[in-house]
Amino acid sequence: MSEQGFHVHGPHDHAVEHAAHGGDSFSNNIAVMTAILATVGALFGYLGGATQNDAALFKNNAAIDKTEAANAWNYYQAKSNKQNLAEMAATLPGVDPAKYKADVARYEGEKGEIKKKAEKFEASSTDWNHRSDAAMHAHHQWALATTAEQIAISLAAITLLTRKKWLMAGAYGVAAVGLVLGVFAWLHIDPLGSMLAGAAH
Repeated sequence: MSEQGFHVHGPHDHAVEHAAHGGDSFSNNIAVMTAILATVGALFGYLGGATQNDAALFKNNAAIDKTEAANAWNYYQAKSNKQNLAEMAATLPGVDPAKYKADVARYEGEKGEIKKKAEKFEASSTDWNHRSDAAMHAHHQWALATTAEQIAISLAAITLLTRKKWLMAGAYGVAAVGLVLGVFAWLHIDPLGSMLAGAAH
């Protein structure tokens, strides 16, 4: 500002004013695209974080059920040891074999129930592990989709600075790839895994 009260504009001031008030459709399109990509990227990032949290929770549940299964198998082993001792005691002279045979039958029945419980916890642990792996895979897909949107936003910013239309096409292309990756993550589709499985056969 000079003493006479007028302002001397720099070249960048004119460019900013022109972009803001001059109806520059190129800049406006880039601004709208950037806002949309930022919104989509934020949504993808949220979904990626949610699936990562799910994966950790499922893995924790798998560990809990694995511990329960181990405890049940230890209990099963203890009952087996008691059954073996009862079977041995039934053969000793001077004892009532009927009493020990009843104990053997009781331990056998208890072992059957314990075995079912242990197998149930093992199956549950395996299921939680599968769910954790699937959630972590989905997290990686969401992360790739988010990264593609972030790259597209960077390309849009460079496009705005350089005003190169081919860069804008590149930004649209990368954004489209990110959207496709997001759709694959949402639908739990793994095209890369399917291709690798097909190549293995």
